[in-house]
Parts: sequence; C-alpha cells; structure tokens
Amino acid sequence: MLILALDTSSPSGSLALLRDTTILTHRASSPEEPYSSSLLRDTCGLLDEARISLEAIDLFAVDAGPGSFTGLRVGLTTVKGWAEIWGRPVAAVSGLEAMASQISRLASPGSLLAAVMDARRGQIFGGAFRSRSDGSGALDPAGEEVVASPDEFLQALRLQLGSARELTIACTLPGMIGPAMERQGLGCCRMETVSTVLAPFIGQLGYAKAIRGDVVDALHLDANYIRRSDAEMNWKGG
Repeated sequence: MLILALDTSSPSGSLALLRDTTILTHRASSPEEPYSSSLLRDTCGLLDEARISLEAIDLFAVDAGPGSFTGLRVGLTTVKGWAEIWGRPVAAVSGLEAMASQISRLASPGSLLAAVMDARRGQIFGGAFRSRSDGSGALDPAGEEVVASPDEFLQALRLQLGSARELTIACTLPGMIGPAMERQGLGCCRMETVSTVLAPFIGQLGYAKAIRGDVVDALHLDANYIRRSDAEMNWKGG
C-alpha cells in the first residue's frame, strides 16, 4: 500500500511517502514559508524524487489536529481535493498520537503515556494513551485530547496514574512541561524529547487505521481543532 502522509499542524511540518509501514522518503517543510505556497511544490518534489505519481497513491494519511488552525485547514483541504479526484480513502491521525508513538516501545505494556505540544497562551494540547498489554507498542486513547495549562493537564494525569508512577511524556520542548512536572510531584516520571517531523509516524499510524478499516472519504474528513479559532471566539464574544 502506497501512502502519502502530511503534517501541517505546526510551522515545522513534513511530508512522507511510505509503502505499508516502510518509509521510502520524507522531507521537512520550511517554517519560513506558508503551506499555501509550499505544500504543493514540496509534494511534487517528494513524489518526483521517488518517481511515483499522485495517482499511484493508495491512501492519504493526514494530521487532523490539534494544532494551528491555518496549517490544519491547508493540509486537510489539500488532502480532501486529492481524495476526491482520485477516489482514495483518508486516514485522519492525531498529531499527539504520532508523538506518543515515537516512545511507545520505551514504555512497559499497559503503562500510561502522554504527549504534549505548544498551544500558546500558556497552554498545551495534551493527550493520554495506554500502551497495549500485548507488547506490540500500539496505543489506545486514555481519554479525550484537551487544551489546558501544563499543571491542569498533569493533575488529570495524576488521577489516571493512581498510586502508580510509571508515566512517560513525549514533548518537543522539555521546558514546556518539565517545570510543571516538578510542581505536580511527577519529576520522577520519564520525559522524552521527540522529533517534530511527524509525517513518517502519521503514515505508519494511517496504515494501521487502514488495516482496521478506520478511514474516511473526502466528504467526511474533518479536523480536531480542540480549541475554537480566535475569529470564532471574538465573533461569539468568547
């Protein structure tokens, strides 16, 4: 199965081409250039490098959020167009799960993992996951993804942990969550810095979703923004 994976959820986005779970090639986007002008060019470059046409893609996998409103809209709209033109399915993948998947094999089976990314305004996007007890490294959601302050998110994680203290948190910037871990008495828990190049992991998770039949068509593809846009909040008076 040929998979084209996209992540436009943050300025440090990426593209990847996979065959099943094998990464054929990938590239990171320039944070200096908006996706509206770079995404199609970078996609053509990636496909030309691999000598594969867009028509040959069997599955599109895309980061559906959370993240930047503008970035997510560009990525999802582009994938919607491709899926509609070529009649291909789409796997909508959580960027937080793509982060957590990078550390899943470091955790004991059945243990709790979390991933956090910057949501600005002193908040983070956070998601919690359980490592499956079969040792496969696959993850299951352990609650809804949220936007909250670092301390609020960690307080919720402490409730899930109970008396256990086996928690591994994936982040891209340790300073985003490290101080709050100390304040919440979780300094003994493990924090791992993961790659911001998420597209290869989006593709691998997308393949797993496709095997399960958890895909959508262009019409039903939607974003997981979690937080309303500034325009929406201002229009509705907050």
